Amino acid sequence: MLRIHFTARDLEYVRIAPGPDPLWEIVCSVCRLQTDEGRIAFGPWRRAVTPLLRGGAGGGGGGEGAGGADRAVALALRSLMPCGPYIPDFLTPAVDGGNADLRQGVDRVLSTPRSRLRREFTLLAESEARSRLLAGPETRVRPFAAEQLARGDAAALRALGGLLTAYDAAFVAPYRPWIDAAVASDVAWRSRELAAGGVRALLETFRPMARWSPPVLEVTYPVERDLHLAGRGLLLVPSYFCWRKPITLFDGALLPVLVYPVEKPVQPPAPASDASLARLLGPTRAALLYEVALRGCATTSELALAVGCSLPNTCQQLAILREAGLAACRKEGRCVLHHPTPLGCRLLETAGAGPAGGPLPMPRPATVSP
Repeated sequence: MLRIHFTARDLEYVRIAPGPDPLWEIVCSVCRLQTDEGRIAFGPWRRAVTPLLRGGAGGGGGGEGAGGADRAVALALRSLMPCGPYIPDFLTPAVDGGNADLRQGVDRVLSTPRSRLRREFTLLAESEARSRLLAGPETRVRPFAAEQLARGDAAALRALGGLLTAYDAAFVAPYRPWIDAAVASDVAWRSRELAAGGVRALLETFRPMARWSPPVLEVTYPVERDLHLAGRGLLLVPSYFCWRKPITLFDGALLPVLVYPVEKPVQPPAPASDASLARLLGPTRAALLYEVALRGCATTSELALAVGCSLPNTCQQLAILREAGLAACRKEGRCVLHHPTPLGCRLLETAGAGPAGGPLPMPRPATVSP
């Protein structure tokens, strides 16, 4: 159990990051590659990256070329990010507000003070030694360039930066539209709760992963731990690759963050027929799709009011959008919240009416709880 202790000042500084942190997504996805947890939620992604892990270039065989390099990158990062009790904090530097992109995050990793590198690699070695005693030496590998990184060697740090960038490009970036859609839906929902009911309502959305028992947020966690915010507030970071339980930094002196799992896309919708796509070519459905994308997350009543339609007609038109894979919905209490799929955003972008979407690498699925 992780107990996060709030003061009155901390409640004033609870923030939701607007999107996933790229370094946390790298760390969490590397952990997902080490176990078979979340077979349904992560199955499509694991199947898509399996050729890279086998050393095949573009899904082919052989250990040479891009595929072999991708495998080497994943194995090197796995050695630094074991799915266990300790992962070095410097790999996920906290950014107040959660607005850093990958390049900024990598720059922060490479500028970690040497004293902190030594301390965290010592902790990693101790954690690995305990794991070997419990699970056997054959289950663990020596961390990538551990000695060089621990002393702040510039070449080793540049190599680490290259690994992080290469991993993101091969294992995360191709699936970012899919990831971003799931995260955007979650952020829109929790932001609505925050706007409507304040911090208490926001913290209540984390059940059953966490329970708000003022002034403590009790979080499901693998070890017993207390985190005192002491007026620093708390940054809530949504993560696609986080699984089941929220996670936080090991060092309580760092800027407090709580990385939590969002709902996972898991199953493709029924294939859209030519007829169902043709039915979308109407002004009402176009307006609804635009409003859904513009708001990110909205109730049926809000959408009906926005486009000037009756509630029954709005329900019918939204069902057609869902059938075509352009919108999706989730039930929260008595409300049904609608949000766009990557395909819907892409269609609007193509028409010059919406945000950039990008290719849809895997089918837009239904969701399961994180």
